[in-house]
Amino acid sequence: MVDVLKKQLDCSYEKGVERVRDAVSEDFSILMEKSISDVVKRSLGLDEYPLKYTTILACGADLACSALDVSVDVGTLMPCSFVVYEKDGEVYAGHVSIMKIAGETGMADREEMKPVIEKTGKRVKKVWERI
Repeated sequence: MVDVLKKQLDCSYEKGVERVRDAVSEDFSILMEKSISDVVKRSLGLDEYPLKYTTILACGADLACSALDVSVDVGTLMPCSFVVYEKDGEVYAGHVSIMKIAGETGMADREEMKPVIEKTGKRVKKVWERI
């Protein structure tokens, strides 16, 4: 089973985005940061959309190569994402392992993905501790 990492942050939404971005950037390359709530507001014309939600897309090139060596299908899940959102006045960070998802869904052989999952997990753990 794939668990969603979720952590409540003791800061504002804006500071949470900054905190997660900074923590992720120490171990991964940041590919993009996008406010999903701004996209929803702009695309749907919802000036009062209440959810604040930002996605930070990241890549560990060595991890990506290892996963693609197991199965090119894993690339359809890439890049890794970390999210920050505000719900009921509280700010949260979240992450889910695309490497575990690949094994669980059959996109990649579970046994072959084990070393990739372990290596990725160690790196994500370091990031998660800094958040």
